[in-house]
Amino acid sequence: MASSLLLLLDDIATVLDDVATMTKVAAKKTAGVLGDDLALNAKEVTGVQPARELAVVWRVARGSALNKAILVPAALALSWLAPWAVTPLLIAGGAYLCYEGAEKILHRLLHPATAGHDGHAHAAHAAPSRSADAGDSTALESQKIAGAIRTDFILSAEIIVITLGVVSGRPFLIQLAVLLAISAAMTVGVYGLVAAIVKLDDAGSLLATRREPFLAAVGRGILAAAPWLMRGLSIAGTAAMFLVGGGIIAHGVPAIHHALHDLTAWLSASGHAPSPWATPLETAVNAIVGVSAGLLLVGGVTVVRAASGWKNGSGRHA
Repeated sequence: MASSLLLLLDDIATVLDDVATMTKVAAKKTAGVLGDDLALNAKEVTGVQPARELAVVWRVARGSALNKAILVPAALALSWLAPWAVTPLLIAGGAYLCYEGAEKILHRLLHPATAGHDGHAHAAHAAPSRSADAGDSTALESQKIAGAIRTDFILSAEIIVITLGVVSGRPFLIQLAVLLAISAAMTVGVYGLVAAIVKLDDAGSLLATRREPFLAAVGRGILAAAPWLMRGLSIAGTAAMFLVGGGIIAHGVPAIHHALHDLTAWLSASGHAPSPWATPLETAVNAIVGVSAGLLLVGGVTVVRAASGWKNGSGRHA
């Protein structure tokens, strides 16, 4: 009896050790996507009314948790029933990210006067008159939450598929435990940091009122740096759309993937050690693929909308 209990405890310890090891490996492989997820989500939730920032982050975090609750069993089922469908679905998600990034940039370039008033850009913190402004703020908040949850779904899908690749061949329970651990860490970590980022200005204001000169100086420094940080995150978030989306497409399309692999191998100094240019080259290729795919998709959607508006006798899609 005692020996059976010890064997059971040893088996549990072995499983937990495997889960911890696989989770650590998966975390390393998905670190880049997590960084993009942070930049994109911080970009999406900034620009709402300051008093509503944490509520918005909480609603997006709940949506993210629901995304994981859908994606984890779906990924396990898909890898068992139709593993061939994983790559096409990822490419579709990557293409959507590229489309969103291109649409945001083109809207800002072509409609600078209204760039701060739609769902694809950040609203100013100014508060003109009442009821119309309140309605606009509510609509903007809902658009930002929906956009952030859609973006989170695509990035979460990529992270979960990468994690699934790490634990492939392992027993089902280990696969499930690692996927759940990565999902929980990703949700809590990303949205905890997003909440801290969007409330930086409040922390700066609080410190700036302290009597201690050092703390007051730190508060003023935070207040001065916060707008630049938000602007930088906005730029990084848009860039991440192209890099992540382009990376998914580049790795999912065999011709691009093999061409990039052959080029990096050719650049390698010894033929075995990776060239120092390999990572910058891959980043550049991902960016080119992402921007190109985004512009092509925006052009295609614009043509379809224009044709649809002409057929319906309406120019509202033009």
